[in-house]
Amino acid sequence: MIAFLRSLYFARFFFMAVSAVAGLFVLAFFFPAVLFLVKILCGVLGLCVLVDLASVFQLKHGVEASRSLQEKLSNGSENPVFVYVENRYPFAISAQVIEELPFQFQKRDASFKVKVPQGETHVIEYLLRPVARGLYSFGVVNVLVNGPLGLVRKRYRCGQGQQVPVYPSFIQMRQYELLAASQQLSAMGIKRLRQVGHSAEFEQIRPYVAGDDQRTINWKASARKAELMVNHYQDEKSQQVYCVLDKGRVMEMPFQGLSLLDYAINAALVLSNVALRKEDKAGIITFADKTGSVLPAERRSSQLQKILELLYNQQTRFQESDFERLYVTVRAKVKQRSLLLLFTNFETLNGAKRQLPYLRKLAKHHLLLVVFFENTETKELLDQPANSLEEIYLKAIAEKFAYEKRQIVKEFSLHGIHSILTPPEKLTVNAINKYLEFKARGLM
Repeated sequence: MIAFLRSLYFARFFFMAVSAVAGLFVLAFFFPAVLFLVKILCGVLGLCVLVDLASVFQLKHGVEASRSLQEKLSNGSENPVFVYVENRYPFAISAQVIEELPFQFQKRDASFKVKVPQGETHVIEYLLRPVARGLYSFGVVNVLVNGPLGLVRKRYRCGQGQQVPVYPSFIQMRQYELLAASQQLSAMGIKRLRQVGHSAEFEQIRPYVAGDDQRTINWKASARKAELMVNHYQDEKSQQVYCVLDKGRVMEMPFQGLSLLDYAINAALVLSNVALRKEDKAGIITFADKTGSVLPAERRSSQLQKILELLYNQQTRFQESDFERLYVTVRAKVKQRSLLLLFTNFETLNGAKRQLPYLRKLAKHHLLLVVFFENTETKELLDQPANSLEEIYLKAIAEKFAYEKRQIVKEFSLHGIHSILTPPEKLTVNAINKYLEFKARGLM
């Protein structure tokens, strides 16, 4: 009986009908002749409710529902989720499906109205965009089935709760892989760079084709073959690429729901995958007030999975980052000259100058690329017209901060340190372009 009451709900049409009957009862107080009609309507309503109850509760398992999603979700990306609703009733049903989503999404409107014909299965597809890594707990799937007359509803609680981890954006990584395979990377902003000079690694001698550099013609091989032959060179391989992630408090600043650290982690995953496909070695170093994780650069098939697992567990430490300790760690752990992509953030020129001595020391032994972020809110403020004295003051302050960001780039350039000042949403593209530029110029 208790289970029956828990699964029984009255639909909105039922309350409308009861309200109408109650109104007629009031009217019958003034017009007694209407009372007989009201009694008939009450009987009809009661009979309809019984018919609806019998129809909906005739089967113990009239509806089955299940949720299907990936074993892990991709942070910052749209992840598809599918809900299957199977109708086992001998009639078509209209139902409301309510999803119990993890609290991290803060969504209370995951409700879908569906109509499922007899004996068929309806598929609901929707997208979820997590903005924080970690473990997400999904609840059950609730299905509220309306009776044929729409007076009563029966609730089904289907499936079991499940926990799904949210990893760095492997969906974004796969998108770049697919575009690379179809030669459409330019659609994402990846530039094709002309090879400057020759790399040290000779690959093969092949026939000349239109557009080849005439300086690469091999005259001896051409004489033997009686046709033009050219030397073909390839990029140097097995070079070390380290993504260095600052986990200090400056990386907790949010942008479109994601922190700067999460943008850096997503970019590091994609860049590591690109480096491995270029047959370079990829590694990870994290730091804040003390040294975090150090994953040595390797080119093994399992390296990308190791990088993914390491990045999954990284969290901001909310402390001032110690660049001196970073320098000591790199000198101790990275013996070979490598490309270091340092993902950090500087808001003021003085803040950058405090760390400049350690960055210069790193640049002496490695190819250092400092990646830091534009303040997009400041940029939006500069683009808006100032209509009051207060707005003029705010715009002047915003211009000062924007100017200091540009000065940081110049300061790094004066000391031979490469840098990128980028909006968060363009971080991955700009980092990959710079890596490919270094490869093309033979700087690595």
